[in-house]
Amino acid sequence: MTVETGPASTPQTAPESLWRRTTPPSWPWRRRALLLAGAAQLITIAALLSVDPLGATWWSLLLAIAPAPLVAVAAFGPLPIARLVAWAGAVVILAGLIGGILHTGLFFAPALIVLAVGAVKLSRETA
Repeated sequence: MTVETGPASTPQTAPESLWRRTTPPSWPWRRRALLLAGAAQLITIAALLSVDPLGATWWSLLLAIAPAPLVAVAAFGPLPIARLVAWAGAVVILAGLIGGILHTGLFFAPALIVLAVGAVKLSRETA
């Protein structure tokens, strides 16, 4: 039994628009900063609610409330707002990290580094 096939087809090539970058170069950095800040924020909240809780100081409340929402706006907000909020988020995380350096503040160091790289890349982008 033989199976007849049609003429040999040439491979389909994808249009060039599929290979071009559709997201800005800073977006993966801002998205990673969101994941890291959210994880560190959950650790801080867990430390505040644990059996041996942290004291409710300015830095612990700042790190328990502010980082993830600020980084979320920096990651998904419009470009002019994202620029401002990315730097504001970096300052908030830095202030909380300095205040809680001996406790849960160090969990925010990776988020701060990744957010700073994303903010620098974001400041170089055009609308």
